[in-house]
Amino acid sequence: MKLRTSLTAALMLTASSMATHAQDVTLRVADSLPVGHYMTKGVLEPLMAAAQESTGVTFQHFPAEQLGKAKDMLSLVQTGVADIAYVGASYVADKLPLSSVGELPEAFETSCQGTKAFWEIAKPGGTLDQAEYAPEGVRVLAVLVLPPYQLYSAKDITDLASISGQKIRATGAAKQLALSKLGAVPVAMSAPETREALSRGTVDGIAFATGSIRAYDLVPHLKTSTTGANFGSFVATWMIAQSKFDSLSPELQTALTEAGEAATLNGCTETDAATDGEVQAMKDGGITFVQLPEADMASLTQTMGSIGDEWAAELDGRNRPGTEVLNAFRAALKAE
Repeated sequence: MKLRTSLTAALMLTASSMATHAQDVTLRVADSLPVGHYMTKGVLEPLMAAAQESTGVTFQHFPAEQLGKAKDMLSLVQTGVADIAYVGASYVADKLPLSSVGELPEAFETSCQGTKAFWEIAKPGGTLDQAEYAPEGVRVLAVLVLPPYQLYSAKDITDLASISGQKIRATGAAKQLALSKLGAVPVAMSAPETREALSRGTVDGIAFATGSIRAYDLVPHLKTSTTGANFGSFVATWMIAQSKFDSLSPELQTALTEAGEAATLNGCTETDAATDGEVQAMKDGGITFVQLPEADMASLTQTMGSIGDEWAAELDGRNRPGTEVLNAFRAALKAE
């Protein structure tokens, strides 16, 4: 009885000590998203709230590029400037080229279809984690794959021919390759740069997520948009350095892991639920949504269908496991 009492007391003391330790921890979180962005509300805020409630850990959030530009987020985590950061895969394609697999125009129509499949390969121990994240010294806490991108333009979009020659903002090799095949001129830039680029005429249009158009105040600069097409997607991840994660208490590690997975599912669910409302708001703002002619849609599907294999082959040629990661992502999609 004395042994059991002593053991119970020891466990309670350990748990109390761990909770106290977590309460003394403050994690710095950086992102490039505007204040109030739906990805922050759908993913980051639930993650922070759940971890704080269960452990007492606190967070300092630095949104809107306060700690660095979108392209700097990965290095902020790796160097310890930030403990957790929002990392857009296509913004750091030079360091994380395999992560663009989720941005390919593959067989998914909703955010949750793409997100759940990407999570399977990106979470610790997954194919993508082993091939890319672990070697870079980082791990994902949460991910979000957006619904297929549409093309938004300050000019008239009537068919595929009308896209040819337009300068279109597009991030990542996959979307840039797709636009080049359609005769457009892809221009690489991060989302925070698009408003100024459209207002100055640096670009004619953008390949963009439906839910982000109003968030970046782009409606006044756009005239038409495609609908029902698939021009690829965007992969958002929330990362922590593995060394930082390892330095945290087991309790806090578990809390962050569980909160991240729950936030991943919450984010894609909210993103899908908000899509119709965003489209209507943009229509009310003056954007005309255009259904491409049937023959053009068939041609687009055929063109997009070749992008994934070309992307994988190019990475294979650079001694990166492009085909392995693509096959893993496709298998995860089929399992959904």
